[in-house]
Amino acid sequence: MTEQARIWLNGELVDPGLAMVPVLDHGIIVGDGIFETIKVQGGTVFALTRHLRRLARSAAGLGLPEPDQDAITRGIADILAESPSWPLARVRVTVTSGPGPLGSARGDTGPTVSIIVAPQDPFPETADVTVVPWPRNERGALAGLKTTSYAENVLALAYARERGGGEAIFGNTVGNLCEGTGSNIFVVIGGRLITPPLSAGCLDGVTRALTLEWCGGEEADIALDDLYRADEAFLTSTTRDVQPIRAVDGTVLPAAPGPITAKARAAFAARSAEHVDP
Repeated sequence: MTEQARIWLNGELVDPGLAMVPVLDHGIIVGDGIFETIKVQGGTVFALTRHLRRLARSAAGLGLPEPDQDAITRGIADILAESPSWPLARVRVTVTSGPGPLGSARGDTGPTVSIIVAPQDPFPETADVTVVPWPRNERGALAGLKTTSYAENVLALAYARERGGGEAIFGNTVGNLCEGTGSNIFVVIGGRLITPPLSAGCLDGVTRALTLEWCGGEEADIALDDLYRADEAFLTSTTRDVQPIRAVDGTVLPAAPGPITAKARAAFAARSAEHVDP
């Protein structure tokens, strides 16, 4: 990256080299924080309201104070006003519990809030995915929360890339399909478009929810092994929209995109162009 917009940190715009977070911040010490990644296309933020609502849900689930959504909205506008004119970018909003002791107990100085914008490269036309050997715990304390505790995802994505995958796919503790490291997953089996329910342990993805609303489909538990037998499958996420899956662990699916995936992708593209804050 040769250009970088200024960073919004606790209400102030600062140059990237001066945006300092204390080493005792609990986000660094124990990964005690939440975040949202929001797509920016042609300078326009997409689905901001839904992302801020989920940020508030994650804060409540982690026991953090509710973030000031108005201040964050103003902060996003401020950094975008000064950012380069990237055709595709992403905004990252991060909230931690702030400085704390060297342990799990939190401090009482208040949260650290940062907003960063950076360019986003388009994803490939299709994805090869790798199923990882570690299950998501659908009953864990962090299930369904978008937290900064991402080491498990880092390890899983590295495992996938070592095997030629562009995304890692998790099952859950009962052997059902769950999600990717930064994506939700849909499969087509026998003409049915299905995605795992939130009870499977997956994140309530903004793009996932919009896909269900705009493109149809249903939520149902899917055996992890059924992914290899799917007629079609695709990933959804804020920065990839709808991305067809070509192969699972080297098993090539019948079509990428198949007819249902192609229809969903076209519908999502059309509706998202019409509604920037659905």
